[in-house]
Amino acid sequence: MKILIDEMDDGWDEKLQELGFDAYSVKKLRADGHKLRTDYSVINYAKENEMILVTRDTESGQACQENGLPYVLLDNDEIFKIVLSKLETL
Repeated sequence: MKILIDEMDDGWDEKLQELGFDAYSVKKLRADGHKLRTDYSVINYAKENEMILVTRDTESGQACQENGLPYVLLDNDEIFKIVLSKLETL
């Protein structure tokens, strides 16, 4: 399983790699010369390379969902669920 971390969470790729995942960062790929300036380009790159996109961008998540592409959306709703879960354990 290959994972593509959107630029907002650059650095997570390294943390995932330390845990054994095959993870890449949009920001680092861009620095290596890949043309990943738009959401479309990022989503298309993930699709062409059979990657799971991890993003906070709701529009990118919706585009993945509409096109049947694997993704993890870390939007405010998901973050709120984590906060609520932690509060319930206190």
